[in-house]
Amino acid sequence: MSTTPDPRFEGLLDAANAVQHHTVALRRQVHRHPEQGLDLPVTRTAVLSALADLPLKITTSDRTSAVVAVLEGGKPGPTVLLRGDMDALPLTEDTGLDYASEVDGTMHACGHDTHIAMLASAARLLSDRKAQLAGQVVFMFQPGEEGQHGARYMLEEGLLDAAGPKVEKALAIHITSTLRTGVITCRPGPIMASADTFHVTVTGRGGHGGMPHEAIDPVPPTAAMVGALQTMVARKVSVHEPAVVTIAHLIAGTTTNIIPETALLEGTIRTLSEATRTLVHKEIRQVCEHTAAAHGCTATVEIIPGYPVTVNDDQVGPHVLDLAAKTIGDDYTEPMLDPLMGAEDFSYVLQQVPGAMAFLGACPPEVDLAQAEANHSARVLFDDNAMPHGVALYTAFALDALDA
Repeated sequence: MSTTPDPRFEGLLDAANAVQHHTVALRRQVHRHPEQGLDLPVTRTAVLSALADLPLKITTSDRTSAVVAVLEGGKPGPTVLLRGDMDALPLTEDTGLDYASEVDGTMHACGHDTHIAMLASAARLLSDRKAQLAGQVVFMFQPGEEGQHGARYMLEEGLLDAAGPKVEKALAIHITSTLRTGVITCRPGPIMASADTFHVTVTGRGGHGGMPHEAIDPVPPTAAMVGALQTMVARKVSVHEPAVVTIAHLIAGTTTNIIPETALLEGTIRTLSEATRTLVHKEIRQVCEHTAAAHGCTATVEIIPGYPVTVNDDQVGPHVLDLAAKTIGDDYTEPMLDPLMGAEDFSYVLQQVPGAMAFLGACPPEVDLAQAEANHSARVLFDDNAMPHGVALYTAFALDALDA
C-alpha cells in the first residue's frame, strides 16, 4: 500500500539533496579530525562554523563541548528537540578512505560524524522555513555519547529549558552500516538496551600450587561463576524479557605454581526493562557471593549503572516511520522488529520527553550487505548518499510537530 504524499513535506528531499555539499563537507572535516569523550574543541569549532550564517541562538557549555542551537519559528508554540552526537571511538581507522582519520587511535567508527552533518543541514533547511514554524527547534549537538553520559550533562545544564516553552517531542537518528542505504527503521517501545557493568573480586588465601590444600584457591569459584551466571539468566529471567550477561574479562594469578589470593571477573549487563535490570543485578550478587562462599572464599560485587533502556514513545515511534514514508517514500521505510542490545544515552532525553530514536541505513551499494562491517569496526563504511534522507526526516519531524 502506497503512502499518500503530504504537501507539507513536498520538496524536502530535493532540498536536502541541494545542501548535500554542505553535509558532505562537514562530515568529512569532522571525520578527518575525530575526538573522544566530552572535550571536543576541534569538533565544536567545526559545528559553530557550519551554523554561523543561520538565524540561531547558540549557547555552549563550560563543562563539555556541547552546543545547543535554538531556532525560533515565525509563530509562538511548543518546542521540538533534534539530537546529533559528536564523539568518536578509540580505534585506529583501516578504511583506506581519502578522508580517513588523521588522529592516531581515534576514529568515527559509529557514524557520529554523519549525525553532526545531518543535524547541521537540517538546521539549514529549517532556518529557510522558520516562518512555517509555530514554536522552536532545539538542535542538540552532544559530546560524550560513547560511555561518558554527555546527554545527562546537557540535561543537567538546562537543555530542555533552552528554548523556554516545553519540549514536547524529540528525535535522534542513528546511522548504521548494516542496513540498506537510505532506509529508515524505527519501532515503539524499547529500541535499545540498558548497559551496566559488573566487577567481581573473589578473595581466598594464596599458597603453593603444589599444595592447594594449604590455600583457599579463588580460581575454581571464579570459573564456576561463568557458567552459573548464564544459568541464572536462563532460569531466573523470563524468556519474554531479554537479558544478556556477558563475562568479558577474567584474570587471576601471576605464574604457574602460585595460587593467587584474588581473582577478578568483569562483564556487561544488557536488559530491555527496568524490572529485569533490577532482577539481574540482584541475582548476580547472589550467585557470585554464594558461589564464593561455597568454596570458602568471599566475593565483592560492584555493579556500575550505565545508560538506561532507550524507550521510544508508543505514538512517536510509529509516527516517525509514517513521516519517513511521506517524505522519502515507502521503499525506504521498514518497521524495526526487534530492539538492539546496544545502548544509547539519548535514553536520558526519552525519559523526560516523548520521542524516538530511529536508524538510518548507510551500507554502500557496492558492499554486500551480509558482509558489511558493523558500527564500531575499524573498517566500517557509511554511504554519504544516505545522509539526505536523515536531513529530510529531521526537517519533516520538526515541521510536523510545529505545524502552524
